[in-house]
Amino acid sequence: MTDLFTPLQSLKEGHWFKLICGASFQHLPAVRSLTLAYTLAGADCIDVAADPAVIAAAQAALQVARNLAKEAQERGFGYKGNLPFLMVSLNDGEDPHFRKAEFNATECPKDCPRPCEKICPAQAIVFNGIKDNYSGVVSQKCYGCGRCIPVCPYDIIYTSSYMSTPGAIAPLVMSTGVDAVEIHTQIGRFAEFQRLWQAISPWVDRLKLVAISCPDGEGMIDYLYALYDSIHPRPNALIWQTDGRPMSGDIGDGTTLAAVKLGQKVLAAKLPGYVQLAGGTNSYTVAKLKAMGLLKEAGEQESRQEELSPLPPAPCPSASISGVAYGSYARVLLSPILEQLENKEVSNTNVKATIRLEEDDVLLWQAVELAHSLVSQLKSQQER
Repeated sequence: MTDLFTPLQSLKEGHWFKLICGASFQHLPAVRSLTLAYTLAGADCIDVAADPAVIAAAQAALQVARNLAKEAQERGFGYKGNLPFLMVSLNDGEDPHFRKAEFNATECPKDCPRPCEKICPAQAIVFNGIKDNYSGVVSQKCYGCGRCIPVCPYDIIYTSSYMSTPGAIAPLVMSTGVDAVEIHTQIGRFAEFQRLWQAISPWVDRLKLVAISCPDGEGMIDYLYALYDSIHPRPNALIWQTDGRPMSGDIGDGTTLAAVKLGQKVLAAKLPGYVQLAGGTNSYTVAKLKAMGLLKEAGEQESRQEELSPLPPAPCPSASISGVAYGSYARVLLSPILEQLENKEVSNTNVKATIRLEEDDVLLWQAVELAHSLVSQLKSQQER
């Protein structure tokens, strides 16, 4: 197996780690910092919004990580210098991952306790912001979790959604050099999925991986089988992402149960491809998977000769969970570091310059240490 396909080897061996920056998350400094920290910590895939500026920010961070590979190894982190796959998320219809919260701050009473500001995990809701005295939702930071909507005492917060335009997808994939695509779909959207797939299909052979994300519901397995039968050409590798409880991993340990339960359901269906958890994943996820016997143990690893063999284009059904994607939990885990970085930028009143994570050695390795605390849960068997 060449270094280029090391992330696929992780998938095959059952310790694939994906960072979800957020399909609607467009805060470029945060995307850059998250990508850098989790890459140096040993992530296999970075999933970002299908936005050229966001993709460019992530790609810049990947190149910085490559230059820091030796130091990361010396410090005992999992990064070996092989770049993770860069993935973009697309949707075939209405989806909570592809929306933004909005409200008119002038409608907020002055005595409002502002529960929306307190509950926002992305710190995307501000009042009289430090930089420009702005009040409202910072659109680039909002990733659509929707937690602010039910807590608003005056019911003035709403969301605006967007959908991928199939005609614009192919040029995006072609021009930006992404490695993988994830399609968000839902039961009953077969025709919409087909339209999206038709736009992607001429370039599928240039992608290293395709993931399909679908929440649970009646008829889910039949729907996934119908999708599989309809996709031609077959992708080089295929992941079924089980979206248990979307964008909730930072709420509490129990949120991971929905993701694990859905993962079990898809595994039992024996769909061709790999099964990867998402939606409510957090620091409890790997422990739960191990307790339920859903992760490969070290003794189950293939022989070295088999490990080095190429992955088949259409893999056989996986007997265990092949990996875990972390979104809100992974981002919130690093939010204290990102906030410090942002405050340094704000306090620098003489020169308006963005301080990049790699330019602050202390914050950089603190961020990598935090990221590694999560990545290493999956990678621990590999690193023994």
